[in-house]
Amino acid sequence: MSHAPTLSKNDRVSIELGEDGVAQVRLTRGDKMNALDPEMFERIIEAGSVLHNMKGLRAVVLSGEGPAFCAGLDTSSFARTPSPDEPELTERTYGNSNKFQQVAMQWRKLPVPVVAAMHGVCFGGGMQIASGADIRVAHPETRMAIMELKWGLVPDMGGYALWRGLVRDDVLRELIYTNREFSGEEAQGLGLATYVDADPLARATTIATEIASRNPHAIRAAKRLQAGMIERDTDAILLEESIEQHGIMRTKNQVEAVMAGMAKRAPSFEDV
Repeated sequence: MSHAPTLSKNDRVSIELGEDGVAQVRLTRGDKMNALDPEMFERIIEAGSVLHNMKGLRAVVLSGEGPAFCAGLDTSSFARTPSPDEPELTERTYGNSNKFQQVAMQWRKLPVPVVAAMHGVCFGGGMQIASGADIRVAHPETRMAIMELKWGLVPDMGGYALWRGLVRDDVLRELIYTNREFSGEEAQGLGLATYVDADPLARATTIATEIASRNPHAIRAAKRLQAGMIERDTDAILLEESIEQHGIMRTKNQVEAVMAGMAKRAPSFEDV
């Protein structure tokens, strides 16, 4: 790839796009365990918008600086009085989502795969943000919980939509109703972690780098197909597969994938 590395940073999130097309996205409120205060919600959404429009982007690694991935809602926010002009939770301000749902749902909405690296603590809203990723790598000792019932609330940051297909129904009910804590190692068996690794960031980066080496048009098409797999009926899925494949076959990048594979060399793809 020919583009230069790109760095973007606000006071809560940093983005660094490497020459391989992998963006390292880090929550940078490490002194507060990346807890979600009002400013954090705004800055995460801002970062998602930057990524959505970023040229040369092929995959994303999402992680947290400091001792935790994300400790969930900043408890100081409980005492906050909403401003009079703040939209109601029921208002759809980001397509099908409100602001709080968007911080988790936007990772599924990105056109490229997202790999989350979880360590330290991953509670509540942090668990829902991680669940928005396509793939999740957890340190075995990560402390995790679907925490909202502890505060007399329900998960409302997209969790119910994101956990479909990940967690068995009765298991999910138990985790939500009891808000019990579980480890990253247990999370793999529950369906909330794809892999467990002593260095989750390195493992997540390795996965993202491999994804970034594939035909970027095909990767984006595959993510679109995944997005509709649960909700569409069989006939619609079959047709959508054909539509996506028809748009990819015999294109320059698809031919390059074949030629590189036959020649046993690294492919050189044109970015989307």
